[in-house]
Amino acid sequence: MATATIRLNPALAPLPFSNRSVPINSAPRDFDPERDLPEGFLDFLAPLHAALTLRQRALLARRENALAEAHAGKVPSYLPPSVATMSSWHIGLPAWCADQRNQMTGPADDAELVVKMLNSGAPGVMLDLEDSTANSWEHNSLGIKNILEALAGRLTYFDRKRNKATGINPSTTVVFTRPRGLHLHQAGILAGELLPASLFDTAMVAYQVDFHALKHPLCIYIPKSESSDEALWWRDLFQTIARMKGLAKDAIKCMALVESHPLAFQMEEFAWNLRDHIVGLNLGRWDYMASLIHFNLENPEWVLPDRNTIPHNVAFFQNLRNLMPEICHKHGMLAIGGMTALYPSREDAELNVRALKVLAEDKKNEANSLMDGAWTGHPDQNEIAVSQFPIPNQLQARPVNANAHPDLRPLPAGVGKRTLTGTRAAVRTVIRYRNGVLNGKGASLLDGYMEDLATDRIYRLMIAQRTRHSRQVEVLDENGAAVPHTPELITRLFDEELDRLLREAKIDDPQVAASLHEARRISEEMIRREEFDPR
Repeated sequence: MATATIRLNPALAPLPFSNRSVPINSAPRDFDPERDLPEGFLDFLAPLHAALTLRQRALLARRENALAEAHAGKVPSYLPPSVATMSSWHIGLPAWCADQRNQMTGPADDAELVVKMLNSGAPGVMLDLEDSTANSWEHNSLGIKNILEALAGRLTYFDRKRNKATGINPSTTVVFTRPRGLHLHQAGILAGELLPASLFDTAMVAYQVDFHALKHPLCIYIPKSESSDEALWWRDLFQTIARMKGLAKDAIKCMALVESHPLAFQMEEFAWNLRDHIVGLNLGRWDYMASLIHFNLENPEWVLPDRNTIPHNVAFFQNLRNLMPEICHKHGMLAIGGMTALYPSREDAELNVRALKVLAEDKKNEANSLMDGAWTGHPDQNEIAVSQFPIPNQLQARPVNANAHPDLRPLPAGVGKRTLTGTRAAVRTVIRYRNGVLNGKGASLLDGYMEDLATDRIYRLMIAQRTRHSRQVEVLDENGAAVPHTPELITRLFDEELDRLLREAKIDDPQVAASLHEARRISEEMIRREEFDPR
């Protein structure tokens, strides 16, 4: 296989950005790209790498600058008027994705879940290589394999209850692939260099899939964007792949998550830059909450209450939830709402009733906000979610007297409670979540809530907020007394919650105990080192 076009580039060497280490997924030591990757893939990868990797690095540097500026007082805001916001451009929404009242999402490395999601009747399914999949070579590779098999309709799993293999039923469900975000890197493919994980994942799927056999165009779900300029990176990735595959430039379609605070002010510009590909935007509210905290970390007025005391219609969500459909419907795109974290249970009847009630209220609120659909993560949620949206989409609905520039940073005053119990719950969750990651799970069902990287970030940031602003913001114990959140207190809470987890689980296996100890160490260390980027 010819690889002469691929050479070590000193500018792309694996160096740290700022003072933080680069999150890297590396291929195994015995991995041989020429032997172990699909034949011809390195030649396909070479021009993409040459055109897009340095641009990714520049975009990441801009992200760091934007965060530093926010911490210095220059917070994100709307851009000046442009052709994106002033002209009457419009996409033609394809019929095959006109109904997306529920998009079910889950880790792509779990074949059983993938098949069950695709057989659930959900109008859309997103197969995830990002937040809900552990960022390791083993899980990423399995996820890509499952995605390719699912797109071909061949994926199966062995159903132990029925003692038989179960496959995918024919349906009109739209299948989306979410690659890893631009902030992540893939090592071990090109000697001495790092690839953007987004590029590697998208290229691996696009190179191997049979475009002509697909029931609908290849659909990519773009995660973690932070500026409208990043849309141009994705546009050029899609169009270069299409050209190399001999396809029309708009052959690859996409939806994009709005899950960073800066991007909320640039949604229209972002969509304009991807107008040949985009079919809709999605409010990824848990990552958005984490980003909102991160960009306001220096402001004591933004110390949030306990996560589960924040209502789903809190102003900083609701203002954005109302703006997104106005922008999307103005240009013929779908607006999709977020994930409901509380999960139904087939074992706990009381929890199940509560979870489905919360689900219905949450999705009805999104429908009333003129969203066209929402996200869920469990097959039992599909019917209730779909039923909250009255028609396949609400593209013709536009709010009366819409505010083009609403306040996207309303202070969370008078919302929820800040309690020591909430801090303790956050500590407990991040230990258990990180323990799941160490054991290959990118998402874990904890106390009835599905926790993934987004919610882990929220909890780590909340703990950091309370410590940083301990003198200005009170956090109360069960007796109503203020408890200063010093680093020493946080360390004590980590120790106590680890002991409690070990005691409650009655763990006898030294390896299991060691994993929890390591999860506790990593979690506190990430908070202490202020490592809050998604990783």
